[in-house]
Amino acid sequence: MVLVDKRILAGGIAMIIAGIIVTIISAETPIGQSGMSEEEVIDLLIAEDQNQAYQMLSGILVGVGFLLVLISFGARRKKDSATRKEKKPAE
Repeated sequence: MVLVDKRILAGGIAMIIAGIIVTIISAETPIGQSGMSEEEVIDLLIAEDQNQAYQMLSGILVGVGFLLVLISFGARRKKDSATRKEKKPAE
């Protein structure tokens, strides 16, 4: 008896791994210094915005991957699911 749907489980685990990789890559936060020029400040703001977007993306990937892992436990295919048995109404 199969306890999980393996394709959904594999997809969920792959998304969790991708989210963790993006988290590790974007772990370095941009840091500003005193006396920066206007162009350097703009570049810093852009880098901070990109870092925040990567963190949000990694959170979404991990969250959806975790949901897929949970769904894989409830997505088992039951035998004889194509044939439905009708019950006769009680008289």
